[in-house]
Amino acid sequence: MPSELTPLAPAFRAALLDWYRRHARRLPWRERPGLYATVVSEFMLQQTQVKTVLPYFARWLEEWPDFAALAAASEERVLRLWEGLGYYSRARNLHRLARAVAALPEPPRTPEAWRELPGVGPYTAAAITSIAFGHPAACVDGNVVRILARLTADGTAYRDSVAAAKALGPLAEGLLNHGAPGDHNQAMMELGATVCLPRAPACLTCPVRAFCAGARQGRPEELPRLQPRQLEDRTVVRVWCQRAGTLLLHRSPEGARRLARVHELPSAEQAGLTEEKVREGALLARKRRGITRYRITEFIHKVPAQELPARGDEGLVWVPAAELDGITLSGPHRRWVRELLAP
Repeated sequence: MPSELTPLAPAFRAALLDWYRRHARRLPWRERPGLYATVVSEFMLQQTQVKTVLPYFARWLEEWPDFAALAAASEERVLRLWEGLGYYSRARNLHRLARAVAALPEPPRTPEAWRELPGVGPYTAAAITSIAFGHPAACVDGNVVRILARLTADGTAYRDSVAAAKALGPLAEGLLNHGAPGDHNQAMMELGATVCLPRAPACLTCPVRAFCAGARQGRPEELPRLQPRQLEDRTVVRVWCQRAGTLLLHRSPEGARRLARVHELPSAEQAGLTEEKVREGALLARKRRGITRYRITEFIHKVPAQELPARGDEGLVWVPAAELDGITLSGPHRRWVRELLAP
């Protein structure tokens, strides 16, 4: 820990914890705490905002209230309830984790043991064990990186938030409140999500402003210094094809890295057509979205069924319109299909 913060650590912990216990948002995994709720919320909150997660969390716990119930679920049903949260590998990992935990005599209690389970990295392991078991492990995610860099006015130019988290980990451990590690970690997350914002931080209402070198120097928004992420533009031409009350979709194969067994509108290539041929059809929609480092523009063109080649990708399936609600579509494609089928 930087020498100037060492003697202030107890006062910092007290100020942070007092603020959190008075001002923390009321969230279901905090209102009804437990190991399973903590695990589900941590998986859902990875790269997803709280307001988006809330309805998913409620539906999930209503259907599967514990590890055993989730372990017994079919993967198809798990993916269906996850639909719209994106990053489907999280759902599969959570499902596999539930099966692993349900098979154990008791759940593991240390970060090291949790990191052996599917989808659990350093941050998630620290969050689960500190909140559920009071294990003294500090969580360091993007929000916490921002707080720590501002507290110390750390002007280091980091390659990305992962590199920054690794460098600032010892500081996070030095500030950790060992008497209440779970609340301390949640307080740091809460501070980053509601006060110490990336832009226009609410410094005047920050409970730890007195400890913040970045605020004293008047440049909190400049910190942390992370190299800008290079975005890559991509274009996808997709096929809209209906036949006798069914819609042509593409189901990703079992081994697909991102969307295994999830349906989407087929690309021109998947339908066995050239993009030029598909573009001859009427343009029904142009959609934009972002996935990790990609900015994607998707053009959906109407293609008559008789223009499809005899053979396309083996993942092509004709799905009756009445059965669309029962299959797993990626979130954006679910919205697009509903828009295009609307009377």
